[in-house]
Amino acid sequence: MSRFLGALSLAAAGVLAAMPVAAHAQDTTYRGIFLGGTYDPLRDKVGIAVLPVPGAFGDSVRAIIQRDLDFSDRFTVIPVDSADPAAINSPGAAGGLNYSIFARLAASAIVKITPVGNALHVALHDVSKAQVVNVHDFALPATGLSRDWRQAVHRTSDEIERWITGQAGIAATRVAYMRGQSIRVVDSDGASEITVPTEENGVSPSWNPSGTMLAYTTYGTDSRLIVIDLSTGRSRTVSGPSRNTIFITPVFTPDGTQLVYSRSGEDQADLYITGVSGGDAAHRLTPGRGAQNTNPTLSPDGRRIVYVSNVLGRPELYIMDADGTNAEVLTNYEDSEKNYRSDPDWAPDGRWIAYQERIKDRFQIRAIRAAGGTPKLFTSEGENEQPSWAPDARHLVFTSTRTGVRQLWVLDTESNRVRQLTKSGGSRLASWSPRLAAQQ
Repeated sequence: MSRFLGALSLAAAGVLAAMPVAAHAQDTTYRGIFLGGTYDPLRDKVGIAVLPVPGAFGDSVRAIIQRDLDFSDRFTVIPVDSADPAAINSPGAAGGLNYSIFARLAASAIVKITPVGNALHVALHDVSKAQVVNVHDFALPATGLSRDWRQAVHRTSDEIERWITGQAGIAATRVAYMRGQSIRVVDSDGASEITVPTEENGVSPSWNPSGTMLAYTTYGTDSRLIVIDLSTGRSRTVSGPSRNTIFITPVFTPDGTQLVYSRSGEDQADLYITGVSGGDAAHRLTPGRGAQNTNPTLSPDGRRIVYVSNVLGRPELYIMDADGTNAEVLTNYEDSEKNYRSDPDWAPDGRWIAYQERIKDRFQIRAIRAAGGTPKLFTSEGENEQPSWAPDARHLVFTSTRTGVRQLWVLDTESNRVRQLTKSGGSRLASWSPRLAAQQ
């Protein structure tokens, strides 16, 4: 069910029914210039080999990093058998590696990882140059295979990607979402899922810019706007409860100091902005007048807001200045009473707004530029809803019924490759975190 549809039912009924420590690598010269030649991130996939990793957790380290590089959709992971000493243990060859064998395997880069105490010593080899081009030690938590340990390995993957492509990866991120009546958080590869200790009836999680907090709302007669500190598990009320008022679809401003959200009453819903600390008077951004205004998403610079409104009689995307002025319809590429467009999310690079649109009685994921124009269609299999961008502005997480039940899936918008993120039915309302620092 779309967030906007939920808002409409709330306003009509007044109640929402219950719904079933790693060191950063040094800067390098690889800023979009790949080993041995020009790298086009939209066209090229780099052949990369990750060598077997010794030690008690070596197999897990290697498996995580290979999976992360594969899921980035920037690399082709070349399988290397540890039983092939001619390739990975050639004392007479430069760096101890037989680069010519890797070249024949179409590997342009080789990653060699050696555990050193509570750290990973990582060396990146350029096959064409037959030499090491980057090396660094990445700290690991002492507890192997723990949630924090896996995030440290993910951050190692992201730095390897940055060394080669000039852009950090998105492995060290997480996705918050709803399943049943719980808010959950899962790693970007679908592992290490936890249930967040939210207040009863929590819904619609949204990350702050540093990935340390989630904003959410509670539904029912005591609806509230709440922020939870993920390091402590403690929630605090920012606004509410208020009589005959439902709080929905909160998002943080890009500086993390304020929240924009929708507040619905008996006959309308409007967007408001208030301070994260609570106690501040909320400022209304939309004019009301009986319309349902929900689902705000802010531009990366915080200057504009895209939201959903039924001013025209059906849900459409609107765009306005952050102070609530100069509002105009964004999805005006087709004027029909059958239109239903909702659940927008603004890409972190500012180029596209993803959203869901009803097409032939099923929701599908589309994206449109902030200046308007012809949208892109990303999905067609099953019903696909509630998109959320990854920090790389290339991948989307969304809810899909393509396997028969609602699950979260990840789409690479450049190659159209999709992968399943969750394994339990009923997953919905996903929100992709920013890149996470250590101990989050």
